[in-house]
Amino acid sequence: MTGGRDQLPLLLGVIPFGLIFGALALQAGLPPVAAQAFSFLIFAGSAQFIAVGMLSSAPAGLIVATIFVVNLRHALYSASLSPHLTPLPPRWKVPLAWLLTDEAFAVAALRYRQPDTRLAHWYTLGTGLTLWAAWQASTALGIVLGARLPDSWGLEVALPLTFIALLILSISDQPGVAAAVSAAAAAVVLHGLPYRLGLVTAAVLGVVVGVGLQTWQSRRERKEAMP
Repeated sequence: MTGGRDQLPLLLGVIPFGLIFGALALQAGLPPVAAQAFSFLIFAGSAQFIAVGMLSSAPAGLIVATIFVVNLRHALYSASLSPHLTPLPPRWKVPLAWLLTDEAFAVAALRYRQPDTRLAHWYTLGTGLTLWAAWQASTALGIVLGARLPDSWGLEVALPLTFIALLILSISDQPGVAAAVSAAAAAVVLHGLPYRLGLVTAAVLGVVVGVGLQTWQSRRERKEAMP
């Protein structure tokens, strides 16, 4: 319950996000059942948006490769939570991995920084289930409303605002700042590339810069610690 309660403020950005996805999925040609099944089974907002955006203009292989690169950040999430989740049995690891999204990680990571983490997996489950339920409901609402939503609402702004809010919460050191700034600059400069390749390149550049700086700092700290 506590995990779900702490996730409620982020739902203000997630619900419009799901609503827009439901509407866009129909515009991309997906049947209503397929659009809802996409959210039900995949449950990965950025991947879902990329897929429907490229559905009519890119080959399947490029769509899969783009989604893979964009979701590489989940490897960083897994590495961050691994020390806490590794001792859990598979019946916990599987659902928690499936429910791990940007918003769930942002809230769960703060919980795992507390001294007592014995029941943090229940907290993480609560955040994930709350997000999943909100995502299903908002997707269904978007499917029902579809093209009835007026353009003047500007709901598409919820997508970048949600990610910016999550980004600010997750940046806590110099490698994170360097990764965010380099990726943002590259995304703006390379915006005109076809098939959203500018976004892919920016994501890869951000990961390389962040990991490279983190590695350099770790080596320097080990050298300074040596007698």
